[in-house]
Amino acid sequence: MGRQFLELLAREASAVEFEGPIIEARARGADPATIEELEQAKVEALKVRDLLKRRARREAELSALYDTAGDLAALRDLDAVLEAIVHRARQLLATDVAYMTLHDPEQGDTYMRVTDGSISAKFRALRLAMGAGLGGLVAQTATPYSTADYFADARFRHKHHIDEAVKEEGLVAILGVPLRLGQRVIGVLMAANRSARPFHQEEVSLLASLAAHAAVAIDNARLLQETRNALEELSQAHRTARAHGEAVERAALAHDRMTSLVLRGGGIEDVAAVVTDVLGGSLAVLDDLGRPLTGDVGELDAGVFESAQASRALGRTVRRGDLLIASVDVGGEPLATLILRSDDADERILERAALVCALLLLFRRSVAEAEGRVRGELLDDLISRPSSPGLADRARRLGVDLSAPHVVVVVRHEGQRERAAFWASSQATLRHGLAAGRAGEVVLLLPGANAGGIAQRVAAELSASLQVPATAGASKVCLPGAPGAGDVAAAYQEARRCAEALIALGRAGDGASAAELGFVGLLVGDGRDVRGFVGRVLGAVIDYDARRGTALADTLAAYFGSGGSPSRTAEAMHIHVNTVTQRLDRIGKLLGDGWLEPERALEIQLALRLHRLGHTSTP
Repeated sequence: MGRQFLELLAREASAVEFEGPIIEARARGADPATIEELEQAKVEALKVRDLLKRRARREAELSALYDTAGDLAALRDLDAVLEAIVHRARQLLATDVAYMTLHDPEQGDTYMRVTDGSISAKFRALRLAMGAGLGGLVAQTATPYSTADYFADARFRHKHHIDEAVKEEGLVAILGVPLRLGQRVIGVLMAANRSARPFHQEEVSLLASLAAHAAVAIDNARLLQETRNALEELSQAHRTARAHGEAVERAALAHDRMTSLVLRGGGIEDVAAVVTDVLGGSLAVLDDLGRPLTGDVGELDAGVFESAQASRALGRTVRRGDLLIASVDVGGEPLATLILRSDDADERILERAALVCALLLLFRRSVAEAEGRVRGELLDDLISRPSSPGLADRARRLGVDLSAPHVVVVVRHEGQRERAAFWASSQATLRHGLAAGRAGEVVLLLPGANAGGIAQRVAAELSASLQVPATAGASKVCLPGAPGAGDVAAAYQEARRCAEALIALGRAGDGASAAELGFVGLLVGDGRDVRGFVGRVLGAVIDYDARRGTALADTLAAYFGSGGSPSRTAEAMHIHVNTVTQRLDRIGKLLGDGWLEPERALEIQLALRLHRLGHTSTP
């Protein structure tokens, strides 16, 4: 009886053909029991048929992913790989159209990169702002979205030009998944139908797998191109050096000496020593900001820096009076400038020396950036992922002792983000701390206990480096013992509030902790150290009263309460006005000059109120 259904399964018959054996049995006049048995066999056979279809579909999906991985391994043409991924997405999901959009960092939106099955020129040229349309929503939230009926779906912002393009293409049901590299969304992979249909979870997962392959392909292509460019630059530099070396024996010898120094671990000073030994004269090496790294050729005027700019533009040495100037840039930004004071010297040797110095500085920067990323990731984990395992071990490998007192510093700035991050990374490395660069701010975790002093130093030094005000807030991490990430997170939030408070108070470019902000510190500090605040502001008066049995604090409160009138103060306290005057003189000596200035007087009144309400005493 079951043989008929097995034959149907074997030849992959359609679902309707499985009714055949039952119809034949009824035609033969089979009894009800036989018909029932056949019905059950049909149900089981259809279940097996569905299982085989799902397995076949899964096998096709895995085969497509395997083929995609093979394409990536033999990556030669990024366009071909992306087109294959989009085409496979369309085939596997059985949709009318599939397409891919990529993020444009310059315009801040996404644009069509690859389409398959599209017939509308307007649709293929479409650009989607972040959050606009279904694709913009996926790019903004980094979350898959699908809609069975695009025009009836109100979960995303409909834009007229987007809806027009979608309507011209005739799309109704759309599914989109993000293309992610780490935490960054670089685009969206989408599949769409020209009729209403739901998208199942298996289809979402499959499209997400293809999107992951596409993201890898894009990143690999970028890395491959960068590697090719770097190899080409290095090859060109080598060919140039070799040609000059063959043409001029003296230049070759100097180049060999400098190269040998670098290979033995020599630095900028060693290269400068070779140049002056071969060419004579005096040499100075300047960094990207025009600050001397080594040597001294006297005071430099603006014309020298204009000549350095011309040297970078021309790619050769420029002479200015008795100075020879060779400067090297990377990506249009100066990297190293060599200034030789000499009447007559071989310009080619100076150019080679400038190139070697630039490579040394670039190597230092690359190493610093790599270490800075590691330190930044650890600091991010300390702040945002309290339960991450192995934080102390990771810190120990970087030379950071989390069991020692530390200070979290948040620096707000409007300068160059890369320069600020590089400065912070260098400081963290030198001081055995951690640093992370973010939009508009850098965060440091530095050893020490004086939060205010560290904040002031960091603000001053970063402001000088950026040539714009950098405002630093700081907070001490709760220790002893290895700090939990929660401690660092709380200190980070307090430090941010301190920096924001400084800016709000018109003190941009300054640095402080909650302790240095006076009564404002009570509002921004997590500790809410009322006792410490009262002690700092009013401690001298309170201690004097305690030792002498006087009533200076009460007199001060009555004085402020009477509007600053000694006579009304005397009436309120039932004492002579001369006594009030004497007490105020004593208070002035204890509190120091300026205690009646508006801001200081406000702090004193707040401290008096807190002291009276809480019966606070100084330590």
